[in-house]
Amino acid sequence: MHVSHQQCFHCKKEYAASRTLFWCPDCGGSLAVHYKIGEIREKLDRKFRKAKPSHWKYWMFYPIPKRKIVTMGEGGTPIVKDRKKDDWFFKIEGENPTGSFKDRGSTVEISHARHLGVKRVVCASTGNMGASVSAYSARAGIKTTIYVPRGSTIIKKEQIKDYGARIVRVNGDYTDALEKTQKLWEKRGIYLTGDYLYRQEGQKSVIFEAIDQMGCTPKYVVLPVGMGNLCYATYKGLREMKMVGLINRMPRIVAVQSYHCSTVAEAFLKGGRIPEVDDPETIASAICCGRPNYGEEALHALRDTRGKAATVTDKEILEARDELAEQGIFAEASGAASYAGAKKLRLRGKVLMVVTGHGLKDVIT
Repeated sequence: MHVSHQQCFHCKKEYAASRTLFWCPDCGGSLAVHYKIGEIREKLDRKFRKAKPSHWKYWMFYPIPKRKIVTMGEGGTPIVKDRKKDDWFFKIEGENPTGSFKDRGSTVEISHARHLGVKRVVCASTGNMGASVSAYSARAGIKTTIYVPRGSTIIKKEQIKDYGARIVRVNGDYTDALEKTQKLWEKRGIYLTGDYLYRQEGQKSVIFEAIDQMGCTPKYVVLPVGMGNLCYATYKGLREMKMVGLINRMPRIVAVQSYHCSTVAEAFLKGGRIPEVDDPETIASAICCGRPNYGEEALHALRDTRGKAATVTDKEILEARDELAEQGIFAEASGAASYAGAKKLRLRGKVLMVVTGHGLKDVIT
């Protein structure tokens, strides 16, 4: 197998690739997979380069066997040019099977769970991830329980239920829901899904596809940031692309957060530690996270790429959502945050903005 080892982001301790871990047993830090780069290079042949961009085109960058995967045709989402700026591009992730970028992580995560013979999984989610995990688990014949915090939209909860998952409502924010699922794993051994190693590896495909479709490397990659997992996954994917020779330079990563929940952005702009926000409130519910699990990793991604950060108000997010709609792109509030941030920063050069979810996921009137 082309996986080399797993390594903790914080203490740098290494673990065997065959071990199923959710975080570092030594310090509790997040883990990342490291690959045998030479073996990946060998697979990037003419057939690979000519293949149409889709999530599983890049299977060699994932830590699971290609056989017996759980898939619903995720990935291959459109790249659309900004109507007013020729060098601005939108990656429309609402075209994934359950309506958000989360399907990229779920296909890898649930494939791994099925490979292990898992019968039940648990997940904490504000909505999009819960819906995605529920759908892919249903496809795999795995029972699912989703813990949802306050502020989760009715539409997303209905989507989760329709896939057959059990919903547990939590009187708290996303981090409170996360803690409850982690306790279930610790006490009863129920398999955890969510913002962990396998999801991170799957979410890299958004940047693989986008650069493949654009035919060039953008100057900026703009992302809405909540937990920070997508931000770090994008950074990791870019590093791996550079190591195997698919790109020759790193784009600058831009993190966009709600003004009412600007944890990573505040630490980047002001220096110091990432603050915690108690009971955050924003219309951008999918990025409403007061204590980001991958905050330090996201911050590292910004600093290492000489990136930028922006905080946007709910009003600016709604204006961006409306402007996207005028171009035929219907985005949920959190998905429109990337466009709001790019406009606020007045970015120049080739700019890629990831629009993370479909507007029907969170209808605001």
